[in-house]
Amino acid sequence: MTTESDADINESAEEALQAIVNGLHRFRTEVYPAQQGLFKKLAHEQKPRAMFITCADSRVVPELITQSAPGDLFVTRNVGNIVPSYGQMLGGVSTAIEYAVMALGVHHIIICGHSDCGAMKAVLNPAGLERMPTVKAWLRHADAAKSVVEENCGCADHTTLGVLTEENVVAQLDHLRTHPSVAARLAKGELYIHGWVYDIETCQIKAYDAETGEFRLIGDGPLPMATPRARYRPAD
Repeated sequence: MTTESDADINESAEEALQAIVNGLHRFRTEVYPAQQGLFKKLAHEQKPRAMFITCADSRVVPELITQSAPGDLFVTRNVGNIVPSYGQMLGGVSTAIEYAVMALGVHHIIICGHSDCGAMKAVLNPAGLERMPTVKAWLRHADAAKSVVEENCGCADHTTLGVLTEENVVAQLDHLRTHPSVAARLAKGELYIHGWVYDIETCQIKAYDAETGEFRLIGDGPLPMATPRARYRPAD
């Protein structure tokens, strides 16, 4: 059995950092000059089109997937695209939601899961989290999704991960609706929420349809919507 030496590890780490620095140089010398006007406009103000809550997985890049420019998306990322229910953990996610809705006035919040999600694999096999107590505690916010899968799927097979990924998005949408800033604007029809699942290999995205309780491919008919029906007229 061969093991990686300390010298090899150090060399690999240095190469990784150098690749990032090289990218920074290309941004400053090639990308920025071509979009200098945009960055000057963004220097003192942001008006994002939507809030995008997704997983911290390095393979998921919201701006790339949606072909959005700087300033278009207000992005929040964490392990498992989790949204804690209001009051359970008033931390970074809750703060970002409140700021996006109240200060930035976004009209759309998208919660996006993805295929081959390591967090969802951990939810299915929690024994691997014994040395990661913080991650284990965080993923308890996916317990409702896990319960739905256990009660309704019957057995663990190759489809279970995909079903859990979808159910987790639905569970986080439910949590999202408990946030006062979100609930108030949903009731008035001033905010729209969306649940997506992105397939890394095919680039296809399925969206949750609250009317049918199913996920459908975006582009296959009308855009599926997860937004509940408004109960009050928007303020004039």
